[in-house]
Amino acid sequence: MVRDRPSKMKRSQLLLVVGLAWLLGSSLAGGQVLEEPPEDKIYLAAFPDFGGWEDEVDCCRIAAYEGLAGRPIAWAYFSDNWVDGIRFPFEAVRAIHDAGRVPFIRLMPRPACDMDDCKPSCMTPGQKPYPLETLLDEQRENELRCWADAARATAKPLLIEFGTEVNGCWFPWNSKWNGGATPSKKNSNCFASQELFKATYRRIVDIFDEQGADNVTWFFHVDCSGYPDEPWNDIFGYYPGDDYVDWIGISCYGADEPGATWRSLEDALTPLLKKLEDPDSPISGDKPIALLEFAVTEGTGPDERKDEWISEAFDYLEQNKATFRAVSWWHETFGPIGAESEFRIDSSNDALLAYRRAVASSDFTHDLVFGAGTASTKSPPASCGKAPTKSGEKK
Repeated sequence: MVRDRPSKMKRSQLLLVVGLAWLLGSSLAGGQVLEEPPEDKIYLAAFPDFGGWEDEVDCCRIAAYEGLAGRPIAWAYFSDNWVDGIRFPFEAVRAIHDAGRVPFIRLMPRPACDMDDCKPSCMTPGQKPYPLETLLDEQRENELRCWADAARATAKPLLIEFGTEVNGCWFPWNSKWNGGATPSKKNSNCFASQELFKATYRRIVDIFDEQGADNVTWFFHVDCSGYPDEPWNDIFGYYPGDDYVDWIGISCYGADEPGATWRSLEDALTPLLKKLEDPDSPISGDKPIALLEFAVTEGTGPDERKDEWISEAFDYLEQNKATFRAVSWWHETFGPIGAESEFRIDSSNDALLAYRRAVASSDFTHDLVFGAGTASTKSPPASCGKAPTKSGEKK
C-alpha cells in the first residue's frame, strides 16, 4: 500500500514546529532502559491498529484498543518509515506519551511500495528495495544523529528496534536483498549480507550512544519461522552482539490468513526457543524475551476457533512467564476484501471475550520498570554464529 505523504518541505517544517514546542518543555533525564518485570508478572502491550503502514498514531486508537481489551497497555508499537528521509516522529511519540503510554518505535528503511510475497512491486529486476549500505553514508549518519538528539531531548523512555523480523524476506533489510549467499570478504565463513546488517545495526546504536541517548532500550527482532530457509538467513548470523542488544524480540503468528495451516502458539514458537537454547548460540541466555507480535486470524474449519486459540496461547504464556517477559498483540485487519487477515481482538464476539478474559489475569501488568542500564565496552562477536539449522517455513 502506498499512502500519499506531505512534501518534504512542508513535512519538515511541521515536524520542526511541533518538535521544538514539545522539547522546550522537556528536561534531560538519566538513563531509562527497560528492565524485566517482577518475576510473577508479564508486560502487556499492543500494536493498536495504527494503519497499514503502522504509522497513523493517535490517542484515540490507543483508547479504542484499551476499551476493547478492558485494560491499559504498557507500550504502543508503531513504525517510523524512512521512505523519504530520516526524521524523528515527534507527533507520534508525543501522542503516545500524552496517552500515558511508552512509545515502541520500529525503525523502518522501506521502499515506497508493498513487498508482498517478498517481491517489491515498485522495483526493477536486480534493484535493491532499500540499500542498507546507504545508512552508513555521511548524509544518513547526520540524519541519524539528529534523530538520536531528538530522542535524547524528550527525556522520556523510548523502546526501539532496527531490522524488524530480519529473517523474513518481506522486509528490505533481509539478506535476500543485500547479497544473499555472497561470502564476506573479511571472513569467508560468514555472509556479506549478514555482516552488512550487523554493521548497520551497530553503527546506529553507536550513534545513539555518541549523542548521549541513554533513554533508549534496543530490541533485536526475529520471526519464529522466517523465510527463506537458507544458511544466509540464519538468525545467529544477523545478531549484532550482546553489547548492542537489551532485549530479544519475536514475532510468531498462528494462521495468518484464511486457509493457512492452523497451529498453536506453542507449536509455532517451540523450534525457535530450542534454537535459542543451543549452547553455541551467540545470544546470551540472560537476554529477556518479548513476544513483540502475535495473533491469529479467524479459522475456516470446525476445529479452528480463534477464541480457543487465544485462550490456549495466553495459558501457555502464563505458564512460561519466566521465558516471555513481555507480550504484544498485533491488532489489525488487512488483506484483500473477502480474504482478510482478521487479527483484531474484536473480529468476533467470542474472540473479544476470550481476549478480555485472558488479559484480566493478574499475571499481566502495564507498569514498566526502567533502570539506568549497564555501561559496557562494545565488541562484536568473535564469529558470525554457529552453522545454521532448519528453521521452518514462511509465516
